[in-house]
Amino acid sequence: MRLKGKRILIVGVSKGLGYALAYFLLKEGASVIINSRNEDKLKEIKKSLESIGEINYVVGDVSTLDGAKEVVNKSGDFTDLVVTVGGYVEDTVTELSGLEEMIRNHIKIPLYVVNASLNKLKEGSTIVLVSSMAGIYKADPSQLSYGIAKAGLAKEVEILASELLSKGIRVVGIAPSTISGEFVPNRDWRKLRKLGQSDAPPEDFARVIVWLLTDEAEWVNGIVIPVDGGARLK
Repeated sequence: MRLKGKRILIVGVSKGLGYALAYFLLKEGASVIINSRNEDKLKEIKKSLESIGEINYVVGDVSTLDGAKEVVNKSGDFTDLVVTVGGYVEDTVTELSGLEEMIRNHIKIPLYVVNASLNKLKEGSTIVLVSSMAGIYKADPSQLSYGIAKAGLAKEVEILASELLSKGIRVVGIAPSTISGEFVPNRDWRKLRKLGQSDAPPEDFARVIVWLLTDEAEWVNGIVIPVDGGARLK
């Protein structure tokens, strides 16, 4: 129960990483508030996890600063924040078909949510953002907008951590490889991947976020941790 007494807001919950994260946070004793625009999805996740611990949800769109403020206000008090808003578009400089969406999802939204949350977070709080190996490692010519946005998100982690040092708030991130499939509670996910594989189930990434939220990681700050099982080494 490494997170007993914590109340953690997860913004942009999916049936993959966000769902898995809520599950493991509850297992560690935290209470959880989950957010997305889809109430049916949130109800389904809540129903499947409420026997483990306290879980509530807030429906809302955080794609604007006003929307982020509304979601944060409806969430009540919380000790820590995780932004897992996703989205993936492949494009090149000849198309730029994903530029606006990727910049919005991976640059603007995390900043909107952090801005909206600063009056709730206190000394000892942790903010976790999700970058990607596509943003911090090898370039892929089909991932122009996605890679640029995720690289920007990694820099956001560093700059926000620097700004919030005086408040005693940590900002950290992870850079997953490919998150494969949806989360299924209580399964043996380790059988679904092997070391060095480029994709892995959401459990492998969620558990690193959990660790970053514990006291064990309290001296980790302003850094994005690669989480790829060593796939970059092949």
